[in-house]
Amino acid sequence: MLGILPSLFRNCAVKDRTKLRLGIAGTVIAALCCFTPVLVILLGLVGLSALTGYLDFVLFPALAFFLGLTSFALLKSKLNKNSVTADTEQ
Repeated sequence: MLGILPSLFRNCAVKDRTKLRLGIAGTVIAALCCFTPVLVILLGLVGLSALTGYLDFVLFPALAFFLGLTSFALLKSKLNKNSVTADTEQ
């Protein structure tokens, strides 16, 4: 599975910096909603408190996805920096 990911995102139009920012922002939002009662209070205020039992089914996979996106963006930016320095040395 991990060998497929670089080939999927090789020609992606989104820049590495944008992927990193999106990953970090999504991770922070998902972590806030997972580990603090922010989302429970907001759902209670709008009358949707019956949905709080299902939050874990959405938030933990979202957190895992955004952590993966952040690590992928960091890895890709590190690989791009190494390839740029290798190209300039030759």
